[in-house]
Amino acid sequence: MVLQHLAPGTRCLTAGDHREALDTARATPILDLVLLDIRMPGLTWEEALRTLRSERPEVPVVILSALVDRALITTAMRAGARGFIPKTSSSSVMINAINLVLSGGHYIPPLVLDDDAEETGPADKDAANAAAALTPRQMDVLRLVARGLSNRDIAHVLDLSEGTVKLHVTAILKALGVPNRTSAVIAAARMGLTEGETS
Repeated sequence: MVLQHLAPGTRCLTAGDHREALDTARATPILDLVLLDIRMPGLTWEEALRTLRSERPEVPVVILSALVDRALITTAMRAGARGFIPKTSSSSVMINAINLVLSGGHYIPPLVLDDDAEETGPADKDAANAAAALTPRQMDVLRLVARGLSNRDIAHVLDLSEGTVKLHVTAILKALGVPNRTSAVIAAARMGLTEGETS
């Protein structure tokens, strides 16, 4: 019922376990989004997520879970999920989260952003200092990375060469002390750079 509010004519396909979900994804050429429930029979959710990301890299995957665990959320995002929606979320939060992912962004629940949350990496220790280490242009690049844009798209938006964007991204990862773009997105959210998009 929630998904029917996304857009008129929204078509929802369902699966009873992870293997059936993968078979459905393979049999459906045009998919806009996969909502993957963690607790389903068959494969583990990690295996299902890895397979989906490998076979259908163009389709964003959002994890749904009744279990809200900080480490679990971080693991899912680092494994390639574009969002993590707790089942306790309100309908409006779910819709906003899905719309954000469909527009190219990432949705991270507020739990990961709590100041009292368990640290998930070196970048989380002091977001303010990390932000201060970035140049204004690097902050611009990080905001666009947090929205899910590729280096090519960022280059177009900021009128830079793709090579320059790659240099900025490398510098950003080093300044934040993170190994990849997904970790940078989490760090950006803790800085409040995606606050308006993830609420």
